[in-house]
Amino acid sequence: MNNLLALFTCLGLSSFSGTSSTSLPHNTLAVPQYGVYAGAFMDFGDTEDDVSLEKILSFEELAGKHQAIVASSSYWGQQTFPRRNLDIITNHGSVPIVYWSPWDKPYNQERPPDRFSLDHILNGDWNDYIDRWADAARRYGKPFFVAWGLEMNGTWFPWSGYWYPSHENGRNNPDYKAGVEKYKKAYRYVVDRVRARGAGNILWVFHVNNYSYPTDSWNDFKNFYPGDNYVDWIGMSAYGKQFKKNNWVYFPDTMNYPYQLLCQLSPDKPLMLAEWGVGQFQEPKLKADFISQALQDIPRKYPRIKAAVFWHERWENEDGTYSNLRLDSSLEAFQAFRKGMTRDPLWLSSPIWK
Repeated sequence: MNNLLALFTCLGLSSFSGTSSTSLPHNTLAVPQYGVYAGAFMDFGDTEDDVSLEKILSFEELAGKHQAIVASSSYWGQQTFPRRNLDIITNHGSVPIVYWSPWDKPYNQERPPDRFSLDHILNGDWNDYIDRWADAARRYGKPFFVAWGLEMNGTWFPWSGYWYPSHENGRNNPDYKAGVEKYKKAYRYVVDRVRARGAGNILWVFHVNNYSYPTDSWNDFKNFYPGDNYVDWIGMSAYGKQFKKNNWVYFPDTMNYPYQLLCQLSPDKPLMLAEWGVGQFQEPKLKADFISQALQDIPRKYPRIKAAVFWHERWENEDGTYSNLRLDSSLEAFQAFRKGMTRDPLWLSSPIWK
């Protein structure tokens, strides 16, 4: 047993029973009228796809609650469909969310487009792969979320609009709006092609970053929205401090203004925090307070959010520092997360079917 969990259990709080649930029915996932689906990414390795039941159960033992949603990735550089991962998650009684990223090895951020560029996609160069992925999704048959080309309003991923300016007016006068339009066209292209193969079980998530980088108006995430016909849920990443060089921010700073803008994208679509979390850098109380406030506020102050995926991971940065976003980065963080999850009935542990 994890040392923090052992200590916390000794403090008199009940331990989660880590048994696997029955598999999901082949049905339609409901948007909860009350409460928020609890979800997490559970440190599934460098390519975010090393899913195992052991890792899921280990996280749930720490959190004290079964997770309604389990997140993992499917990078185009792997050229596979994650059927094994989806089966593990489904058989555990959770709904998968897959971050389907047109990204090639070595999966480094802040670099220009690779062989999976938006241009190559729109030229049809990857039609065979898209079709194979779609066919496998159709055969899987059960509902799952797919966030394609996430956080496109940043600079860190090679599918971001930032990397696709038009230079028709000269190299010194780039038109970045052209990149926005190209992203929307590629998003629609992929969704149309997958749907044409009969994969109607996919719930498409349009997944933005809470703040745009660069901050120019052309890069507002509203400009990337492909339209209600191409989106089932609208998602957002909202992190606190992730790197040592960053300033500390409080949870409302990550949410209040971006949430208002997110709600304006569509009046009816359900929203999710497709990623949220915070690193451990200064005194443990800061992270604990961030987590406590998030778990308290998400179901109450942001009523259109119906699912939230906590990012539980620790990694080493190029400068030798570590970013520790795990819920058990300290006893204080661990206690805050477990208390918030286990004592609040608005955090829903299982999917609702209709």
